[in-house]
Amino acid sequence: MPDRAPQPVDRQLPTDEARDLISLVRDIAQREIAPKAAEEEDAGRFPREAFTLLSQSGLLGLPYDSEYGGGDQPYEVYLQVLEELASARLTVGLGISVHTLASYALAAHGTKQQQVEHLPAMLGGGLLGAYCLSEPSSGSDAASLRTKAVRDGDEWVITGTKAWITHGGIADFYTVMARTGEEGPRGITAFLVPGDAEGLSAAAPEKKMGMKGSPTAQVHFDGVRVSDERRIGEEGQGFAIALSALDSGRLGIAACAIGVAQAALDEAVAYATDRRQFGRPIADFQGLRFMLADMATQVEAGRALYLAAARLRDAGRPFAKQAAMAKLHCTDTAMRVTTDAVQILGGYGYTADFPTERYMREAKVLQIVEGTNQIQRMVIARHVAGPEGR
Repeated sequence: MPDRAPQPVDRQLPTDEARDLISLVRDIAQREIAPKAAEEEDAGRFPREAFTLLSQSGLLGLPYDSEYGGGDQPYEVYLQVLEELASARLTVGLGISVHTLASYALAAHGTKQQQVEHLPAMLGGGLLGAYCLSEPSSGSDAASLRTKAVRDGDEWVITGTKAWITHGGIADFYTVMARTGEEGPRGITAFLVPGDAEGLSAAAPEKKMGMKGSPTAQVHFDGVRVSDERRIGEEGQGFAIALSALDSGRLGIAACAIGVAQAALDEAVAYATDRRQFGRPIADFQGLRFMLADMATQVEAGRALYLAAARLRDAGRPFAKQAAMAKLHCTDTAMRVTTDAVQILGGYGYTADFPTERYMREAKVLQIVEGTNQIQRMVIARHVAGPEGR
């Protein structure tokens, strides 16, 4: 394998604090996370100790209020942290993105009392979250979910099954969308459910093509009781909360995708400058040089797109269209760049001796999670051309 170390990404960061933060993250990623990634992914081992370290380092609640254990960082900075971590290992980068998504409902819509009681442990106390929206029969059509929450005095009884849940079975808390009223989006309410609640269980993790170290599982709610104090927002507000969370979550997926693409590009450059054929490095051949140029351009364009959306969010401006664009473009870029990286390495790229085949397998799921790229195109088209059937 080439031993040439990749050059750090030249980042535009708003403060010296942010630059120091990125340096810390890069050090943790390259020292503690990347060296174990291939072995642990192959074994399907979840790196809980890495998340414990990241929590102790203040990295699990970066975009949230420091009053509750967060890092007070703008999304512009938080997303670049995700990119660095995903470049080292997607299971970790995406895991933090999901944890941030799971914390969003309480951080943005919880009462002051709820936030004081729960957020410090969620953001800096070593807990890990999961986000429960999708179900076996409702994925893209999330508003048709069937999991029910029925009021029983001061409690709610939750019954149903959630599907494709990252951290399913190992999470310490679940942000759950359940039906409390009429059919459709207005009958859905959000709840914060502890991971050890009686009646909560998880199926065996799905056997996936990639990201084998990150458990994805169905989560069953068999009469799970939670107090009304764990209801987040008003009754019927859950679907609006879920969509608002996903706008931000899509930016997390976009950043993770660029992290994977950057890692694949770095590997391809290292190999192409080291591998010699016909008496010279294969990086000297124009056909391959043009591939590398296209890959680098796509990565840089994706980074610029997700950062532009993040800056809109940080400024308090609408960003849903740009978030969908970023998720679409960055994940498609990750698929193209990782495929080209395998091609550049040739036969070696297809073997587990090099990480490119893992990057390619991992990139595919990013085009699917948190809204398939077909759904992103629908979202973008509505912003551009107006709603369908007018």
